[in-house]
Amino acid sequence: MTILVIAEHDNSTLNPATLNTIAAAKAIGGDIDVLVVGENARGAAEAAAKVANVNKVLLADNAVYGHLLAENVAKLVADLAKNYTHILAPATTNGKNYSPRVAALLDVDQISEIIAVIAPDTFKRPIYAGNAIATVQSSAAIKVITVRTTNFDAVAAEGGNASIEVITEAANAGVSQFVNEELMTSDRPELTEARVVVSGGRALQSAENFKLIYDLADKLGGAVGASRAAVDAGYISNDLQVGQTGKIVAPELYIAVGISGAIQHVAGVKDSKVIVAINKDEEAPIFQIADYGLVGDLFELLPELTKAI
Repeated sequence: MTILVIAEHDNSTLNPATLNTIAAAKAIGGDIDVLVVGENARGAAEAAAKVANVNKVLLADNAVYGHLLAENVAKLVADLAKNYTHILAPATTNGKNYSPRVAALLDVDQISEIIAVIAPDTFKRPIYAGNAIATVQSSAAIKVITVRTTNFDAVAAEGGNASIEVITEAANAGVSQFVNEELMTSDRPELTEARVVVSGGRALQSAENFKLIYDLADKLGGAVGASRAAVDAGYISNDLQVGQTGKIVAPELYIAVGISGAIQHVAGVKDSKVIVAINKDEEAPIFQIADYGLVGDLFELLPELTKAI
């Protein structure tokens, strides 16, 4: 068995999600190759070559892949797939974008967001917003899988000495083009990698009031998140949404402020080590999963808590 892991990176460094995905590949067993797709991505390939358990790194470095257009990446991966039994990608925005296309090109089923490996052909994945866990067995010759990275401990970023093989061929599918992107920059840790996450809900009532969330997160050195209701209300950017339709997080400490605890939100945070809920409604569903709960007016409690830290 040989497994291909598609790396998540910024062209110079690897995203930690790649290390978690390699851990999932390790649990399946067999040789592990890593594919680095991008433009001027030699730095990321060299970082991947140092990762423990990696057999070989494939580097597809071309302007065609500069913005990871899903159609172009999927065609490349599908062309390489004949050499592999499993294709793994982290269940990130990029991974969820190109993986279904790879599966379609290969005419196989995709196994989404696995949380455990039972056997090389059998995996566990959440369904019904995480309220049930399905055990899925696939008979596909090539298994296309996305990995919920919070459920796998990362492999060591150092200790490997894999070779780097350059892929010179590059094909533009010609069905999409990059227009522009607007990236939010922040000194805070990235949401899915943060040790502490403080999230706010619709109860904050305005974008200005989210300053209370930012102040607490700054004191704790944490990241800021939000419920879908807060995002839909325009209080905060949608790339900070936490939950089933946002980002899945599993920090050491998750603080939910003014969040009722809808099932879709809970699905994205329930693996957090410690959950603290602050809500004026003592019957709010969020308290059912919280390790600690504080009932009261967030506009009074949050400034006091921030001041006390």
